Amino acid sequence: MEQAEEGEGQQALADMRIAVSAAFEGSEEIAQARDLARSFLTDVQAVHGLPVSDRVMGMVQLVVSELVTNARKYAPGPCLLTLEVSDGAIEVTVWDSEPVLPTARAADPGRVGQHGLELVMAVCRSIEVHREPVGKRVKAAVVLADDPGGDVAGRQIS
Repeated sequence: MEQAEEGEGQQALADMRIAVSAAFEGSEEIAQARDLARSFLTDVQAVHGLPVSDRVMGMVQLVVSELVTNARKYAPGPCLLTLEVSDGAIEVTVWDSEPVLPTARAADPGRVGQHGLELVMAVCRSIEVHREPVGKRVKAAVVLADDPGGDVAGRQIS
């Protein structure tokens, strides 16, 4: 995993870009996408000192799994996953070649499956879907802080 860092010396963390990207081509690679998210968040905490709670770790892996699964299921060809620390959140962006934009379906307790977008919408601060010249890009942001006061696993964010 390569992380892209922009900035020099003592530049503030808020001004740095901490990100990782990967392409996935097979449905068996969905687990690899989750592993990439776990590894990235572990590095964010260990290398960059940003606290990452178990809740954030789980939520980001869930969002990655759902978005990559949808891309692999509904779009031909590879999908691209990017994880980036931005504005107090982890942004999960997935590009795929299918131009049809996803929509959340109406609640139906009898429906089996097809709840992925609903789950992503429920756990994320924001979700954006954009049509691209080829395909679409879905970006969802999972907040790093566990509560509005900034308490993350017993530590305050300052």
